[in-house]
Amino acid sequence: MSAQNITANQAFATLEEQLQAPLLGDQPGLKPQKPPGQKAIRKTFKGTAHLANLLPTGSVLAFRILSPALTHEGRCQSIISKSLTLGLLGLCGISCFVLCFTDSIRDERGKVRYGMATFRGLWIIDGSITVSPEDAPKYRIKFIDFFHAFMSVLVFGAVAMFDQNVINCFYPSRSEEAQEFLTALPVFVGIVCSIIFVVFPSKRHGIGFPLSRA
Repeated sequence: MSAQNITANQAFATLEEQLQAPLLGDQPGLKPQKPPGQKAIRKTFKGTAHLANLLPTGSVLAFRILSPALTHEGRCQSIISKSLTLGLLGLCGISCFVLCFTDSIRDERGKVRYGMATFRGLWIIDGSITVSPEDAPKYRIKFIDFFHAFMSVLVFGAVAMFDQNVINCFYPSRSEEAQEFLTALPVFVGIVCSIIFVVFPSKRHGIGFPLSRA
């Protein structure tokens, strides 16, 4: 075979490899470019996932369990029942507020340690470890923590207003307008707080919230 034929064959082989090569976005080590629509959808679902941080599940679960018992399924036969129900609402609301200031950190063995955020850093509850001075600024209390705590209390109030046992206990006889208001207000509060929380998500992973990544 002549040198010209060999050169021609090599040229055709090179051209064939180039035609069969993957696109730039599919090459290893290169990140594919996503359309703007896909980016928007991904960010929306990512922000919606943060809604799990909006309420401590333990506080809501305790309220759901104790509410029928303390209100006698909405009848509230005495002032004691109403007082206990008010106490339950207050304790759960305080719990939702305080738990927004808790956070978690993993120690050297990978175990999750919970602590309370302070203006100096993170105070570990069990005292097993201490946060290094380099990492302390990441866990300090910020204004957004109070913002999230206030929203958490509002959302819990919306959950409580959806509970018919609580409504029947404190407002047994109500007009149709009042019933519509009590039905629409929790929905409005929940939607507004959810939108705000998606825009300004919480980065803390405290008690009652999803755990931090390894």
